[in-house]
Amino acid sequence: MKNKGCLSAGTIGIALLIIVGVIFFWGKNGYNNFVTKEQNVNSKWSNIETVYQKRANLIPNLENTVKSYSKFEQETLTKVVEARSKATSINIDPTNMTEADLAKFQAAQGELSGALSRLMAVVESYPNLKADQQYINFQREYTAIENSIRTETVYYNDAAKDYNTTIKTFPNNILANFTNFKEKPFFKAEAGAEKAPEVFK
Repeated sequence: MKNKGCLSAGTIGIALLIIVGVIFFWGKNGYNNFVTKEQNVNSKWSNIETVYQKRANLIPNLENTVKSYSKFEQETLTKVVEARSKATSINIDPTNMTEADLAKFQAAQGELSGALSRLMAVVESYPNLKADQQYINFQREYTAIENSIRTETVYYNDAAKDYNTTIKTFPNNILANFTNFKEKPFFKAEAGAEKAPEVFK
């Protein structure tokens, strides 16, 4: 009877060790999977920041080109410069990014897009400026960058969706809550965002 009790205790001890081992390896693998997917989201966010910065870097050359045409509407150019300043002043930490942070970032970038679109529409009334080689170069680079922005935001959203699905599915959601992995916000499409900018006419 005594031996039977010892055997039961030993069996229970082994079973507990197996359970603890399974939980440990599941937790370790799950945690590492979360980290990998979160790093992928952060990498895609970095690519977005890079293409938006490239667009911002075009503005000084555009400003110099447009300024050389003395009759050009100064107010339109000023709004582009101001929108650029606002857009580049917003810095986001992708590890703690909230929906409000991303909405603020998108709104500022949207203002710059709108200001640039208005400027390019005004340029249509200035044939010499429109034909200026520096302005033509700007148009080409701008179109390529806008297309890159659309591509990179799609890649980011795909990575965020994969990450969010992983941390929200059972039983991963238990581990995610315990280890403080949080959902990532999505880029929301703006009206007309499916179209490339029509800068060549």
